[in-house]
Amino acid sequence: MLRTIPSKSQKILESAKDIELIHWNEGNVIPREKLLELAKGVDGILCMLTEKIDSELLDAAGPNLKVVSTLSVGYDHVDLNELRKRSIPLGYTPGVLTDATADITVMLVLASARRMREGIRAVENGRWCKWDPTWMLGTQLTNKTIGIVGLGRIGSATALRLKPFIGNEGKIIYSSRTEKSEAASIGAIKVEFDVLLRDSDVICICCAMNEETNEMFNYEVFKKMKKNVVLVNTARGKIIRQEDLCRALSEGMLGSVGLDVCTPEPLDQKDPLLKFDRVTVIPHIGSATLETRTLMGNIAVKNVLSGVRGEPLPHSVK
Repeated sequence: MLRTIPSKSQKILESAKDIELIHWNEGNVIPREKLLELAKGVDGILCMLTEKIDSELLDAAGPNLKVVSTLSVGYDHVDLNELRKRSIPLGYTPGVLTDATADITVMLVLASARRMREGIRAVENGRWCKWDPTWMLGTQLTNKTIGIVGLGRIGSATALRLKPFIGNEGKIIYSSRTEKSEAASIGAIKVEFDVLLRDSDVICICCAMNEETNEMFNYEVFKKMKKNVVLVNTARGKIIRQEDLCRALSEGMLGSVGLDVCTPEPLDQKDPLLKFDRVTVIPHIGSATLETRTLMGNIAVKNVLSGVRGEPLPHSVK
């Protein structure tokens, strides 16, 4: 195990009598050199998104390694091909962070549309003066078109939460490689990606990170959007080419942006992205509720314990 996890999940692991626990609790992210050292001879690894699981680490662990379990739904930090070469299963935590991430996606949509970051800064910096009918005007969602990129669990839950805001005249559209059966119950209409870019007043990025989606939001894509679009990303930072986003914002091509994910993480305080008043960045807290992280921890622990005991993993990547 690498890092401290929610207490209920931690207790499950600590109470297992048939394992020796190696626990890193000396700060946040474990240094790479230390990770390689601690991995030597282990039977199982419980990792986070911050730990890169590659051939170097697997070689350091050696032939005893039976399982890798990640406390996450995504696993782009893991070299899946290397694990498969060595017949090492990968456990992950699917289906548990849907509600928490959908909640925070909606929060970012509303915060971005209503210029929340600027408003808070105005209060803190003494720029809140007498009431003015034209000051700090944002936009509301009534009768707007919401575009969801990736109508999976999180995309569907986000669309369902946003539907009451748009009213009877609003629309929900989505882009995806395949038709989604859940779309009908939400009232979402499948469209081509370019149509979504052209027609959406709000775009929520809820797709998985892979070769196809890597930097799919670039300067050419931003040029196809409405000038006052609200763009929100709660998926993975690399889905947006960040330097292109800064360029588009500098040229006034976007309305407002809300990000729970970015590149790199954590974002440097002097990053050019933070100079824009209409960009709201929060520190990758989409799944950061006690309920969700405990569920994730429980699943990750069950995966790693099952693996070291030679049992099938409850939740493994196929």
